[in-house]
Amino acid sequence: MSAPVHSRSASAAAGRIGRIVTMLVVAAFFLLPILGFVSLIFRSEEGLNSGEAGFLGLGGMSWDNLVYSWNELSKFGPGEGGVFQRWLLNSVAVAVGGTLLAVVAAIPAGYAFARLRFRFRKTFLFVTLLAMVMPNTVLVIPIFLEVNAIGAIGQLWPVATIMGFYPFGVYLAYIHFMTTMPHELVEAARIDGLGEIKTFLQIGVPLAKQAIALVAFFSFVANWINFFLPLALLTSSQENKLISIGIQELIGASPMFNATVAAGLDVKLYLPQLALATVVSMLPLLAMFLGAQRFLIKGQTVGAVKG
Repeated sequence: MSAPVHSRSASAAAGRIGRIVTMLVVAAFFLLPILGFVSLIFRSEEGLNSGEAGFLGLGGMSWDNLVYSWNELSKFGPGEGGVFQRWLLNSVAVAVGGTLLAVVAAIPAGYAFARLRFRFRKTFLFVTLLAMVMPNTVLVIPIFLEVNAIGAIGQLWPVATIMGFYPFGVYLAYIHFMTTMPHELVEAARIDGLGEIKTFLQIGVPLAKQAIALVAFFSFVANWINFFLPLALLTSSQENKLISIGIQELIGASPMFNATVAAGLDVKLYLPQLALATVVSMLPLLAMFLGAQRFLIKGQTVGAVKG
């Protein structure tokens, strides 16, 4: 005999409530530390030391503290300061430049691997996949020697150029064209008299909007957080550093982490200023994510079905 309807409804409601409570607990587990960290940028060093700001320090938050921390952060550096803003601009220039190069190289290469047949195609594809899984740290020393040989250590353009080498973007474009561009469409274009370049530009590129967005997003994120390459090529120039290694310099110059170095500095950065620098450095990534979110959601199914 089946259970009463109201019993099944009560059981389903209890299960739904249990799932909601579980998800809220998990969300709080991740969100509360983030909320506490963000609240640091609105607090003062004195308030942190007193420990009398209530839950997560929310009671000690004020806009004046944020303005003060930004002014102190802006004063950091030689002369009148401003080196933090310079690092941000350098990172934007290098990340955007590397992303543009990655898109321009990856989309045609992915199309060629997916829809053209040429000698050593499988070999080149295998080399691309091998380069994709190779750790970046392995290549830092050879790249440093090559850049040093042309006397470009400390300059931004070699870093942006090297960041344009993005094998994962080639693989993404390859999978996209394999799954969204039928082979019959390419054959029809050839029958109509279109050459390979026109077929790519008139048919391939309009179908590659999603792939372009995905390659641009992942390339920009990889460029922005890249640490070892800027560390090897740009540490000789204070003005040409990127924010990824600049944050490390700010931490190393803080009395909290290195009292000896900080003792000789006119501007001393404490936890609120370091938290503010970290949050500001994440804003371009957040903006990029929000802009590409629609394509990222659609991209979850890339490669699931072959057209």
